[in-house]
Amino acid sequence: MLDQYNGNQNSGGFAPAPQHISAMEAAVVSRQAQEVQAAMILAKRFPRDENAAYNKIIQSCQRKSLAESAEYEFPRGGSKVSGPSIRLAEVLAQSWGNIDYGVTEIEQKDGESTMLAYCWDLETNTRRSMTFVVKHERKAKGKINHLVDPRDIYEMTANQGSRRVRACILGVLPGDIVEAAVNQCRQTLTTDNKVPLKDRIREMITAFDGTYQVKKEWLEKYIGCNADAFSENDVRRLANVFRSLRDGMAKREDYFGEWIKPETKTPDTVSSKAQEAYEKSQSTDK
Repeated sequence: MLDQYNGNQNSGGFAPAPQHISAMEAAVVSRQAQEVQAAMILAKRFPRDENAAYNKIIQSCQRKSLAESAEYEFPRGGSKVSGPSIRLAEVLAQSWGNIDYGVTEIEQKDGESTMLAYCWDLETNTRRSMTFVVKHERKAKGKINHLVDPRDIYEMTANQGSRRVRACILGVLPGDIVEAAVNQCRQTLTTDNKVPLKDRIREMITAFDGTYQVKKEWLEKYIGCNADAFSENDVRRLANVFRSLRDGMAKREDYFGEWIKPETKTPDTVSSKAQEAYEKSQSTDK
């Protein structure tokens, strides 16, 4: 996959298209220019109130549903890499106002799609764009499967495009606004929890082991990092697993089957004391 990044701050009009792009891509850029120029006139006539926009962002980040999906995380080298998610980036752009962003399929041929992701601050005329190629294939179990179903192709290109749109939005918005939003989301997740995260992780590990004989090592493999690096989102994910086991919606093997020895069966009885202790400590997550 090939990514190209373009960042421009111009005095007017759409950023010039790179010379190497195709005529079709140039036509798309030209059409977008006409649409955005009209929006730029309105943006100049009705500029954003930055204080009001900031307050709106903070209020949005106080919603628990947004806070829970505000950051992405993935394991790497025993720790985790995280950052603002596309959902948070979209809320930031919508609340900041006078922002045009999106992703467009420029061309589709020879089993691949040429895509353009962009974000444009119509007031400051600051623009970020990325041109990239998405191959119509998916790797599964060591094999490469070529996609032919239009729905599968759309889902693949949309998924790849959302990542670039996020990067474009975050490249245009002021960094301190993004940082304040992330901090508010984290605060929203911890406000209702009076028990420190470290203690809740320890109680959760004890409850899983005492109730369902799920070892700490299995939890770490399931999340993808050491228990010391568990975050609020990780605790919430494992709390959902615990409730699924408790309510009989799933079995232990459904989550941890690859690490359970064949001769070890799911226990028919559980330790009510351990379960009650854990549920008490996690009561605010229900």
